[in-house]
Amino acid sequence: MTDPLSGPDLRLDELKELAERDNLSEFVHRALNVHPSDLADVLSALDESTRVRAIAELPTELAGSALAEMEAAEHPEEMLLALGPEYAAELVEDLPTDDAADLMGELSVADREAVMADLTDRKEVEALLRYPDDSAGGLMSTDVVTVHDDADVASAIEALRRQCEDDESQLYQVYAVDGSGHLRGIVPVARLIVSSPGRLVRDVMEQPIVEVQPQQDQEEVARLMARYNVAAVPVVDAQGKLLGRITFDDVVDVVEAETTEDILKFGGMEALDAPYLKIAFSRMVRKRAGWLAALFLGEMLTATAMAFFQQEIAKAVILALFVPLIISSGGNSGSQASTLVIRAMALGEVNLRDWWRVIRRELAAGLVLGTVLGIIGFFRITLWHAITGIYGEHYLLVAITVFGSLIGVVTFGTMTGSLLPFILRRLGFDPASASAPFVATLVDVTGLVIYFTMASIVLRGTLL
Repeated sequence: MTDPLSGPDLRLDELKELAERDNLSEFVHRALNVHPSDLADVLSALDESTRVRAIAELPTELAGSALAEMEAAEHPEEMLLALGPEYAAELVEDLPTDDAADLMGELSVADREAVMADLTDRKEVEALLRYPDDSAGGLMSTDVVTVHDDADVASAIEALRRQCEDDESQLYQVYAVDGSGHLRGIVPVARLIVSSPGRLVRDVMEQPIVEVQPQQDQEEVARLMARYNVAAVPVVDAQGKLLGRITFDDVVDVVEAETTEDILKFGGMEALDAPYLKIAFSRMVRKRAGWLAALFLGEMLTATAMAFFQQEIAKAVILALFVPLIISSGGNSGSQASTLVIRAMALGEVNLRDWWRVIRRELAAGLVLGTVLGIIGFFRITLWHAITGIYGEHYLLVAITVFGSLIGVVTFGTMTGSLLPFILRRLGFDPASASAPFVATLVDVTGLVIYFTMASIVLRGTLL
């Protein structure tokens, strides 16, 4: 509960000060009313020795939950090891199996073995560790509540009591299984309560709207849950045996992580693996420097293209005035197209087999948009010349050059921006790598070629 006389940040600062002053009894007393996510922030801000003492005084369930809420870059596994393998095992024991597997997955093989030696649910955690982190298996929890489909309602309710006696939070969704553990349906708890004790579970259960297999990608799981508006999905193997469940809170973390990664990649940098203010400065610079250097080298090709057409520029200096206009229009159109396609891919609206439909659509869009910008450019040049006379006697030919160049550059930009994500996906790379700066750099060079080629055709015998 939040203290009405103070904001959450002030309350957490006070909690941090209590730990630093070694007033651990008061620290623990106040920490009991703090959410594990907030407590994780407090613990990560403490120095190592103070943190270890504070965690050791907390109830194991709360301490374990706080460690599970920490970002990977804060290295909660190191905090776990600092407590010693036996106490670390106690903390992990109280965690849901998916959170326990996440923590164990960060440890070395030797350290993992030392901590897991005393775990009662070791087999479940080891089973989860076999799945990739970005798969449904790596995301699921094996803590599920099950009832037999041939049991009566009275027996099913008693089974729920037994399974949830120590942790009622497991009563998230009740699954009906047969004698071999195969998923038969989902049992609404409310329907169990109001049904006659003698009715069979199979008569009150529902068929799952969606179910997933452990090898499916976590992004696909998130899309399915959003599409069908379900709070949890069962995970089954190829034979239909129930393995675990994935809940919406797990998917929220996935969506946030994947969206953040895509946004950063689309901005032209590697994805950060920690919050902005917590990542080491040197690491942040390294993640940004690589892309910047690559883009810089790419933009150097623009200078090469300009040098190739230096004779044309020397004869008609006026052409240089419109270079920024031309290349920015192509880059902007390419960035728009790549953004639309990447987002459509992320939402599952398009896939690889739709590439031809997308290209045809973007070709038409590029021609129309290029024509619109070309008309604006044409009238801008002619009207400004009428006012200032700045563009010389051949101003109409210059306007026609800009008009035709914009159509070509914008069309090429939209085609490139829409096609590049498909190429990357086909090669097995993340389509988000087709970032706006990358597309703009690619189109800049080509835009210059299109512009000066158009100029050499239209202005030959006059300015050139």
